[in-house]
Amino acid sequence: MSAQPARASFGIGEVLAQLRGEFPDVSVSKIRFLESEGLIQPARSPSNYRRFGPADVARLRYILTAQRDEYLPLRVIKDRLAAADGDDVPDGHPPRLPGRRPLSRRELLDAAGITESYLAELEDFGLIRASGRQYGPEALDAARIIVALGGYGVQARHLRAVRAAVERESALIEQVVAPTLRQRSPGSRERAGQTAREVAALSLRLHASLMGSALADAGLDVAGLPPGQLPEPEQAGTGYGENGFAGPAAARSGA
Repeated sequence: MSAQPARASFGIGEVLAQLRGEFPDVSVSKIRFLESEGLIQPARSPSNYRRFGPADVARLRYILTAQRDEYLPLRVIKDRLAAADGDDVPDGHPPRLPGRRPLSRRELLDAAGITESYLAELEDFGLIRASGRQYGPEALDAARIIVALGGYGVQARHLRAVRAAVERESALIEQVVAPTLRQRSPGSRERAGQTAREVAALSLRLHASLMGSALADAGLDVAGLPPGQLPEPEQAGTGYGENGFAGPAAARSGA
């Protein structure tokens, strides 16, 4: 009898340890729920404990990623997994999510699960924009978020105010980094990009804070609203004066 290496398997606690670095909110109850919904089918030990193989862990990672990054409901994820199970998928791994790369129009339509006419509508409202004949990963992110909002009755035309707010905030960030870009010294563009990322992150955090306050004033419980990540500046004290931007105080004084 030829000896074959035993297939590695993990208990549910070991699976959590593997996944929590990428998915901090995953829990035993979450995994049990996914099993009850038929999305995963771990083996059972003689003592009736769940045992997960590498393919089970990969399947869990796919489900959690699809929920987090694509905002997909479980029924859609289940359909995708069922389709993958029907194909000849190496090692039992589920299909990978689309990579962070430019997409063709057809690839964007397929990845976002939208129709040609709906994409045209999003483009008309300025919510999706092509770069040449391709779409960046941000376009796919936006399409998926808009589709998720559509599940709550939010239509594309309702999001024109969001688009306008983004354009105003991006103009502000361009004004902040303009002095750095004008330096034309080695590394100036990289420093401008870093500053732009930090200011954008602060703007998103402020948006979440103001949104939470507004909804709380309306009597809505939004205790779980994510505040966003506060970036750490590369150097303490970096601010308006250092990069030449006048700042709020100067604006009020007419400078």
